[in-house]
Amino acid sequence: MLASHARVSRLDFRYPTPLIDATLVRRYKRFLADVTLEDGTTLTVHCANPGSMKGLDLPGRPVRISDSGNPKRKLPHSLEQVKPGRAWVGVNTALPNRVVHAALRGGVIETLRGYEDIRPEVASGAGSRFDFLLTRRAERCWVEVKNVSLREAGEARFPDARTERGLKHLDHLMALRAAGDRCVMLYFVPRADVHAFRPAWDIDPDYAQRLEQAAAAGVEVLPVRATVSRLGLGVGPILPYDLAHG
Repeated sequence: MLASHARVSRLDFRYPTPLIDATLVRRYKRFLADVTLEDGTTLTVHCANPGSMKGLDLPGRPVRISDSGNPKRKLPHSLEQVKPGRAWVGVNTALPNRVVHAALRGGVIETLRGYEDIRPEVASGAGSRFDFLLTRRAERCWVEVKNVSLREAGEARFPDARTERGLKHLDHLMALRAAGDRCVMLYFVPRADVHAFRPAWDIDPDYAQRLEQAAAAGVEVLPVRATVSRLGLGVGPILPYDLAHG
């Protein structure tokens, strides 16, 4: 049975400069990509995504890149979006935390409203640094954000490669939950062509199994689908999810 949540209001994050259309030539060394602009110019751009980008990094894909406008940067441009099919996909993993932070401050995510203080990048006593700590009087809520770009069978899947770091985050969230804190595993899904979320059992069964254990221990699973446009990213509906092997 799919668990579901209410929809949330949309909040846009706007790129500071207009995105530039291009075509992907290749992605290599994890953080580099070559693209061809519409005028035929080839650029090497920064790819802020440590994942495998499975299904997204094939040559010939339409892409959108940003220009930092900073001449001091070795690579002034960054890969922002890829279009593998009918939908654009956000691939810059430096942005989800900024979008979620704005959504938390604006009260856009209904289930995370009402906290008096929102602190990013906070170290926990459990041994991990989490993306957000929300507090309300004596209550503490830890939120970890993961960017989800993989799509299989119409579902968003995570991870797209084996992740030891992800396992540690789940273990530490379970420890914090056992100590009485609220804990939320928020999956940020910047693509419109998915209808649900499921862990990628075929890619990392250890992570998928640990996520099942974490949910059973009280860690909340919150898959948030984001809107993706040329102008920016926005928090959209909460996706239903199924943690079982499918």
